[in-house]
Amino acid sequence: MEIYIVNPGDSVDSIAAQTGTDATQIITDNQLIYPYALAVGQALLIGQGMRDPDRSIYAGGYAYPFISEWVLRQTLPYLSGLFIFSYGFTKEGNLIAPELPDEWMISLAQSFGTAAILTLTPVGPDGNFNNLLISAVVNSSEATDNLIQNLVSTMSAKGYSGVDIDFEYILASDRDAFTGFVQQVAQTMRSYGYQTSVALAPKTSAAQTGLLYEGKDYPALGEAADSVLLMTYEWGYTYGPPMAVAPINQVRRVVEYAVTEIPASKINLGIPNYGYDWSLPYVRGTTKATTINNVQAIRIAIEQGAQIQFDSLSQSPYFTYEQDGIAHEVWFEDVRSLQAKFDLIKEFNLRGCGYWQIMQWFRANWLLLADNFYILK
Repeated sequence: MEIYIVNPGDSVDSIAAQTGTDATQIITDNQLIYPYALAVGQALLIGQGMRDPDRSIYAGGYAYPFISEWVLRQTLPYLSGLFIFSYGFTKEGNLIAPELPDEWMISLAQSFGTAAILTLTPVGPDGNFNNLLISAVVNSSEATDNLIQNLVSTMSAKGYSGVDIDFEYILASDRDAFTGFVQQVAQTMRSYGYQTSVALAPKTSAAQTGLLYEGKDYPALGEAADSVLLMTYEWGYTYGPPMAVAPINQVRRVVEYAVTEIPASKINLGIPNYGYDWSLPYVRGTTKATTINNVQAIRIAIEQGAQIQFDSLSQSPYFTYEQDGIAHEVWFEDVRSLQAKFDLIKEFNLRGCGYWQIMQWFRANWLLLADNFYILK
């Protein structure tokens, strides 16, 4: 498959003629809507017949139980693991199930040969990550034992194949206790035939300061868990200034550090499946970006007559537009930025990738992934 950048005057029919591809395939693969308008600078995935990938990778994707069944059915053929988000817990180690049923997701995943993974998060009643809840459990052998047994019971009863520990904002003082918690979880899970993964904040050095980083011991956690996910996204985020969500120059720095501490065969690269639309001027503490999906970003550009640019440093697409007298800046992912991430997986021979999140269908991403790799099942 190849990537074609739309030029002024291009149409689907003219691109099909230039590339020797069926116009209907271009429309389908890129989720174009009638009358199939294009944005100048838009990156299109053009199918010329799938290449023969030279390696297999693990591909995971996070999803909430309110995901559209249609979207999940479309995505599961491309996933090794479906990470169901999420289970919480109390300070005593009692497990809290998602508000909506997850059994249907587990059953559907199994029908596609995809492993269902229970995602465990320390989310409090306010919906935010609660580091005091983490502290209460990882420093109590009774709470830890109770939580692990509850995990095993639930996973066995529902058909889960593994657990993903997604704890964020861990206190620096709880670093070793958290590592010990992961070690105990992983050892117990292995005895039952289950896998354990850990989500890691995107560190670039062992001495990196900050609440996101100090509680995560890369080498110890990499040794304890069966695999890790580098959360290499959210440089551009809801309350931050306009910029790429996952700039490849920053993602590379994280990977370069991670492989010095953790075997590459255990590392999954985090990939965002979304973008942001900021109103301008950006005012810290006031401006709040709107989350959009990647297909939606293209449609906004078309509707607003915006030309899509591509930043060479971050390897990410962006554009600006004005609506109702308000300027906007949009950053998102396209097949060019995704290919840069796939190339990084190849360069460092990583285990695979993990998507946050798969709630919105972006067909070109999955076609490109399958063009680069075989997906482990």
